[in-house]
Amino acid sequence: MCTQMVMPTNNQPESGQQPQAAQHISNAHELLTELQQRIGQHPELAEALLKLETALSILSAKTGGML
Repeated sequence: MCTQMVMPTNNQPESGQQPQAAQHISNAHELLTELQQRIGQHPELAEALLKLETALSILSAKTGGML
């Protein structure tokens, strides 16, 4: 019989981590948007922007919009 130990996880991030993560995501989004404006439409840039927007939405939902 195989037993598996499961370590308890704390899904609550340390104070300040989510706003910091949101700021990094926002900065990355701005950089990619500027790059897209300079080089034009590109499928990989559009996908990266969509993923960043999704991540920011998830963070907003998890923090109750308190970013």
